[in-house]
Amino acid sequence: MAMRNKAGMLRNRQRQEIRKVPARVDIKVGFACNNHCRFCVQGQKRLRFGRREKQELLRILSESKNRYHGVVFTGGEPTLHPDLVDLVTEARRLGYLSIQIQSNGRMFAYRDLCRRLVDAGANEFSPALHGHRAELHDFLTTVAGSFSQTVAGIENLKKLGQRVVTNTVITRSNFRHLTDIAKLLVGLGVDQFQLAFVHPVGSALENFSSIVPRLSLLEPFVKEALDVGLSAGAIVMTEAIPYCFMMGYEELVGERIMPSTRIFDAEGVIEEYKEYRLVEGKAKGPPCSRCTRTSYCEGPWREYPERFGWSEFTPVDDK
Repeated sequence: MAMRNKAGMLRNRQRQEIRKVPARVDIKVGFACNNHCRFCVQGQKRLRFGRREKQELLRILSESKNRYHGVVFTGGEPTLHPDLVDLVTEARRLGYLSIQIQSNGRMFAYRDLCRRLVDAGANEFSPALHGHRAELHDFLTTVAGSFSQTVAGIENLKKLGQRVVTNTVITRSNFRHLTDIAKLLVGLGVDQFQLAFVHPVGSALENFSSIVPRLSLLEPFVKEALDVGLSAGAIVMTEAIPYCFMMGYEELVGERIMPSTRIFDAEGVIEEYKEYRLVEGKAKGPPCSRCTRTSYCEGPWREYPERFGWSEFTPVDDK
């Protein structure tokens, strides 16, 4: 009961914060990246697709403005696109309420770029931090020095008074260190952090055996890390961790409050990301049919039970 109450402490605050997140359009501006993460869902797209031209991106912004009030510039690594500041400027001119830069965070180490993006209209930044120390983070990104740059980037953004929402991908290498990662994020003053179970596609699928942890092993580490954030008053959530591994922390399951999102990907448009997750991304198995949470739990990424089966999944019975 104590665990359940602790997770429920921020129920109202989290709901209030999420209400501020409008339906959004997610624009992948290109697939070049200055990291080469072992778990990257984009895999080798950097070799197959170039960056989108400025005029195409301006058209997407213009065509999306009446339906969506938030925009996420992502990739690849969006800060490598030479027209990013101009795109942010146009997004503000068009009236987008939320303008987020989703990044590995390294280029935010350059304060001038941060200031230019803020002055142009960016009002939310989502860097990724996957370790509490350079050895771990740099191992996962395969780039020496990436940890120090990302940390410096977060510090720069907070000095500029910006909202920082971080993402940490949970892997075999870092799940035992999630509490230390959470402590670092709290110490850096991030406004929100998300712990996302690795999606076994792209590079993560190629490296499955060394990257993907067992859900049953990571549960206590995830909950302890969430407690760190809750105690500090941060907004915290998870992604792609089914409810049967989140007992007592159900309010922190991110899928329940993710905004409606349209994604401009490399090979087409995903009209509604939630529908894509349910139809193509996630899976349900025999235990799910006996679970009282099955009507709103999305289940795991389908590649997980294809490799590990369903023996770890225990149906929840609220009766």
